Amino acid sequence: MRILKISLIFLVLTMFCSGFMLTNSWSADIEEPAAERPRTLAEDEDFSFSDLEAMIQEFSWTKGSFRIVPYGYLWGSAVYESERSVPGAYVLYVNSSDKEGEDAFVVDTRRTRAGLDIFGADIDLPIVGRMQSSGKLEIDLHGAFIVENKPGVLFRHAYGDLRNDKYRVLAGQTWDVVSPLYPGMLNYSVGWGGGNIGYRRAQMRAERYFALSDRAHLALQGSANQNIVSDFVKTEGVEPESSNWPLCEGRVALTLGSRAKGKKPCIIGVSGHVGEQDFDFVSPSDPPVDDVGIDTWSANLDVRLPITPRFGIQGELFSGENLGTFLGGIVQGVDLSSREGIRSSGGWAEIWYDWTPKVHNHIGFGIDDPEDEDISTGRKFNQFTFANISYDVTRHMNVGIEVSYWRTQYREADEDEPDPSPGESLRFEFAGRYGF
Repeated sequence: MRILKISLIFLVLTMFCSGFMLTNSWSADIEEPAAERPRTLAEDEDFSFSDLEAMIQEFSWTKGSFRIVPYGYLWGSAVYESERSVPGAYVLYVNSSDKEGEDAFVVDTRRTRAGLDIFGADIDLPIVGRMQSSGKLEIDLHGAFIVENKPGVLFRHAYGDLRNDKYRVLAGQTWDVVSPLYPGMLNYSVGWGGGNIGYRRAQMRAERYFALSDRAHLALQGSANQNIVSDFVKTEGVEPESSNWPLCEGRVALTLGSRAKGKKPCIIGVSGHVGEQDFDFVSPSDPPVDDVGIDTWSANLDVRLPITPRFGIQGELFSGENLGTFLGGIVQGVDLSSREGIRSSGGWAEIWYDWTPKVHNHIGFGIDDPEDEDISTGRKFNQFTFANISYDVTRHMNVGIEVSYWRTQYREADEDEPDPSPGESLRFEFAGRYGF
């Protein structure tokens, strides 16, 4: 009954806010540009060099041959959830109601971020020709912390790259090559753990672009990455180790349509990765085993399909094994009992609609479904649905409200015991962002 009452109140507020947004947007000057939203790597590639030059002239400072452009977002959110989720300020999955079950309220500002875009001199290289040098440094406040009002710094991006219309090379930490899209959620974790895989890691990347026609372009991307081992980092008796060869990622993507600034071309990509993670199982209660190598791999599909200038659909599918480091398998990569990788499949999809140049709608869902037989004890199924509406108050300020439903199912190793009750949480989130 409590959830029903809250849902009705939220629905009334949403309808009121939507009407206010629509009324004010249509009566306002529609030529005022909408607030800039974070772009995926694939979308970043759609800007020409003249567009980039115009952007960096807007606000920057120089040091020698370098032009430095600072940017940042002051970001705050307020969340009510009917059952506690993990980790709380955002959601990856919901604890079993047998373990938690109580509701929670969270006010958070740790997604606030700051960064520098750095542009250097052009460099002439043999074979590839003239290339523009650039780099990025970005942090937010979702690092380790003791109490919520004393957050730690999280290292997001730090890389340098060279690029022109045909080639790009990059060294440093940034987004994975695989599965580069993400749903338009207000939730900080954008569906991780619930069907959206891919994160950030240190890498050496190379890309090659081919212009098939004026409106068709092909991109080949590949990277050699630091093999991050995220399982059992605090588990007594297990010592995760990086393997003696890199984690390799690759993607082939076809872009159809205009790639000019402000345009939304169709993008279809196929990607995958392969690697190995090493563990020393040294617990005295189990047979100790040294240097256990466990494969990690994935095969993925990503599609972004604008139907009209205001409406479109996008989504991704994945299937693979030992995907914890990619936030797949409901953030589980290896089963501790069997000491083998957990296979998992899933994906997400959404539709978006821009009611006006200032009012934006996103509705979508996601599923992450590990193989039950690969899990002795743990999370065996995770799903979410969401809907939100956001309003560009100015080109620099954006506010939005989102409602989402998450359900996480669990598996119990003891066949004589029933599986734990699923965790189910209805989340209501308000978020505001002020950027420069």
